[in-house]
Order: sequence, then structure tokens, then C-alpha cells
Amino acid sequence: MKLILLGPPGAGKGTQAQRLVEKYRIPQLSTGDMLRAAVSAGTEVGKRAKSVMDAGELVSDDIVNAIVSERIDQPDCAHGFILDGYPRTLVQADAVESMLASKGKKLDCVIELLVDDKALVGRIIKRAEEAAAAGQPVRKDDNAEVFEERLREYYKKTAPLTGYYYAKGILRSVDGMLAIDAVSEEIDAVLASL
Repeated sequence: MKLILLGPPGAGKGTQAQRLVEKYRIPQLSTGDMLRAAVSAGTEVGKRAKSVMDAGELVSDDIVNAIVSERIDQPDCAHGFILDGYPRTLVQADAVESMLASKGKKLDCVIELLVDDKALVGRIIKRAEEAAAAGQPVRKDDNAEVFEERLREYYKKTAPLTGYYYAKGILRSVDGMLAIDAVSEEIDAVLASL
């Protein structure tokens, strides 16, 4: 099962991805984690990424694509994976499709978590308050101004992916405003129908 979870920041993608990891025993592939692992392992593409990051620049799509490709070849991805935070743009989506095709694979489903933007801001503020009350560190992006900027960035660059995957017939939408367990049930129903 090869999946992408789509939705704006704060929609619950990370929470649902963890539940899918546990249920289906497939890894969640985070580009940030993969970049750090490739740099740490000193792979060829990791060395390229390190030199770019050391220069304070953003890692190019080519490097990210190579790292994702390298990671998908690992044995734990043999039965599938969940792409987390990638692709973020239409160019990256085309790259994922080409990369998977070159490996004789394709995405099974893209699940979009539909949410209300105003409610998301409230969710983020609540998450920050709960973390602070529990004595846990508050994520630096858990404030309304930073979050709203991330939301604008999402709609500018990533939201067009919904149309892209809809046109390919693999987009399924679920109500991301439901309780966590109810969202999980909707996702399970989508996956059972594949």
C-alpha cells in the first residue's frame, strides 16, 4: 500500500500516519527524517545534501527525489509506505510518479483530510496551550501568525495536488474535522475499498 496523506498543516496527517504505520506495518517516510538519515549515513546523495545544507541553502527537488528513491528501495518499503510532507508541489508530484514508474510501482491512494481553516487555527492554539500546560516544549510554528503563513504557503504550493491526484482517479477525501478515531475509521473504509 503506497499512500500520500494530503491536507493543510494541523489537519492531523501525522496522527493518522502513525495509526496507519501501526495498523498496516508500513513505514512513514518523512523527507526531513530521510535527509538527516542520508547525511548521517554519508551516502552519495547525503553528501550532496549536506554540502547544500551547510551552505544554508534549501535542498533541491533533485536531491530530495534521490533521497526518497533511495529510501523506497529499502526492504521495509517492500509492502508499501506513507509519504509524509512530500510531494509538496506539482513538479515533485510528477517526479514521484516517474520515480515509482521506473521501479514498476505506483501510488495506490492519496487521502486528503478536509478541514475548516478557522478551526485549524483554534486547534493549533489549543495544541500549544496543552503542551505548555504539560510542561512540554511548544512547537515554534504553534502560534497563529506563523501558522497562518504556513497555511497560505500550503494553498499556494501544495493544494493544487488535490486536482492533480483527482484527475488521476486516486484522490479520496475524508472529513478531517471529526474526532481522531472517526477520521481513522473513514481512512480505513477508504483503504478497504481499494
